[in-house]
Amino acid sequence: MSRWLLALLVITAGAPLARAADAVAAIDACLGRLDATLDVGFARISARCPDLARDLGASPAADWLPADWTGSGLSAGGLRELRTLLTRPAAAALRAPPRPAAVAAVLAGIGFDPHRHLSTWERFKAWLREVLSQRPPPEERGWLRRLLGDLGMPQAMLDTIAWCALAAIAVLAVAIVANELRVAGLFARARRSAFASRDARGASSAPSVAALAGAALAEQPRLLLELIVARLRAQDRLPPARALTLHELARAARLPHAADHERLAALAVACERIRFAAGEVPATTLAAALTRGRELLAGLEPLPAG
Repeated sequence: MSRWLLALLVITAGAPLARAADAVAAIDACLGRLDATLDVGFARISARCPDLARDLGASPAADWLPADWTGSGLSAGGLRELRTLLTRPAAAALRAPPRPAAVAAVLAGIGFDPHRHLSTWERFKAWLREVLSQRPPPEERGWLRRLLGDLGMPQAMLDTIAWCALAAIAVLAVAIVANELRVAGLFARARRSAFASRDARGASSAPSVAALAGAALAEQPRLLLELIVARLRAQDRLPPARALTLHELARAARLPHAADHERLAALAVACERIRFAAGEVPATTLAAALTRGRELLAGLEPLPAG
């Protein structure tokens, strides 16, 4: 009797293995008929493998199949994964189940009391320990480093870009410092000093009153105007400009009286007529302009120190 019972147990235990082997054989036979690219979906696969659904339904894999496995998601790749599951070696024998009764003894051994409430100081220490034990997240690369890394540039080119960026930063810093110095007026003082020295050189090279008296009548308005301009520059009555036309000179001069502007304008007009007129300028016109110019020159005095 015991022999018949043992044989029945062996047959009963071997039945699932036999059904699993039949399912693997059915999957292998079906995979040989399928085109992995074209045969997708249960309808196409069942047309090529009509016995596949019956064999899988009778195998141990039936419990693993999803409810919608007969839909459009079935493919040759899914059948291969199912075959891998069916042919996987049996897992090792399970360990003995844990014994919950021993947990109380372990907790008692480490002095754990679930009914004891932690004090405020203990909760603070626990919170501080938790904060200090947390590791900082890994430092992420910047967007520029990620971009350059994704482009796959050689190291030499990356070094060149880095040096160019440093040079641009240095140029920007110099430009900012220069702009601050300009706003502070340092460059303006240097320009005023340069103009002052140039005006001093111009004043030293200006014609003298004796040269004016000995020149021809047609040359006297120009020499007198040069002498007046040198006097104005020496007294800082003209703006520091490189070149001024005669009309700009008459408007820009800082003269003490309005009549002085008229005298300077009359002398400037006489100089223009001498230079650009087709014929000779009448002597009376030149004499009148020279008279007004001498009055202006005699009235120019240094500005009071302030």
